[in-house]
Amino acid sequence: MSRLASNNILIPALWVAFFTFLSGLIISLGLESIIKAVQDLFISFVLLALVILSGIVSDAIGTAAAAADVVPFNAMAAKKIPGANQAVRLVKNADLVANLTADVIGDIAGTLSGAIGASIVYTFNTRFAMYSIVDTVFLGAAMTSLIAALTVGGKTVGKSIAINNANKIIFKVAGILMRLENITGVELFPGRR
Repeated sequence: MSRLASNNILIPALWVAFFTFLSGLIISLGLESIIKAVQDLFISFVLLALVILSGIVSDAIGTAAAAADVVPFNAMAAKKIPGANQAVRLVKNADLVANLTADVIGDIAGTLSGAIGASIVYTFNTRFAMYSIVDTVFLGAAMTSLIAALTVGGKTVGKSIAINNANKIIFKVAGILMRLENITGVELFPGRR
């Protein structure tokens, strides 16, 4: 592999690793602070569900980007339909989109859901101190299994929906991306030939 090719792979990988670390740290500290401040099992379960859902949705977006067809979006862009240019960029950068959504956001969601699950078990155990260490271990294992089942099952359904509705999903994401770019003035996922 040439030096230029290795730099083209290494530099984006380092940026992704740095972004993952930073965003994971910020999100994790924020969620843990909320859970510790609230110490309400219902709110903790709601946060857990939202984190799992974000992992499922982000994985579906990555799958849709890889499965989408760029030709209809090129035609829409030629007609100057709002969001079409962003959709073209999303499809042409499918590898980056899938990496960011399915890997980065998905992995952060998986890590956070485990941390929230452990926090729920700890809160449950301290609130209802009648349980033995064996019950606590069983409760932790049950929580881990529940999180894994919801995540994997949800991603299975999400991938199926994403493959069958790839262009619709990408066009909706492109609309959100267009609004973000209009607000920030920053073009995300620059064009590729």
